[in-house]
Amino acid sequence: MQYQEKKFDLPALDGISAKSVEEHLGLYAGYVKNFNAISAAIEDLLKDADKNALAIAELRRRHSFEFDGMKLHELYFPQFEGAPTALASDSSFSQVVTAHWGSPDAMIARVRQTAMMRGPGWSILYYNPESKAFHMSFVGEQHQGHFATLPIILALDVWEHAFLLDYGAQGKGKYVDAFFKNLNWKVIEQRFDNVK
Repeated sequence: MQYQEKKFDLPALDGISAKSVEEHLGLYAGYVKNFNAISAAIEDLLKDADKNALAIAELRRRHSFEFDGMKLHELYFPQFEGAPTALASDSSFSQVVTAHWGSPDAMIARVRQTAMMRGPGWSILYYNPESKAFHMSFVGEQHQGHFATLPIILALDVWEHAFLLDYGAQGKGKYVDAFFKNLNWKVIEQRFDNVK
């Protein structure tokens, strides 16, 4: 199966430049292209699996990196579609977050703290519908540290490419501020409603 690059209807973002968004979308397109290329290469090498065992093994190790990069960006960009909206205090997401962590601000603080960890990766808020619990993770690169099978409610890209053009190497905190300023919380609330 060949994956197709998705298109996103992104408004102008406050604090995240059009150039930065353009470059970021190009990086996403690369994940789609590379996942498809690796998938095809593995199939070709499987024609003589014994001879190509080492090459197949290395490609399989890279395969999930490209797939997760593709899929996480497909969660990241839609969070900006439409327009920035405030988190609704009467939404089921807000109410469950409050019951779990005391307030939405406490949840946002956890997302921020995780985002500010050193290294390339993602600050991801998961929800476990079975235990009715939220979980935070710093997903190193994009394939290390996932809570397997748990739905992702909020995905914050904190690789350097997300903020370097606008804020420089030391500007991650300003970028995280801009992320939350532009966030359409309705998208997050809907994701939660779809899995609770």
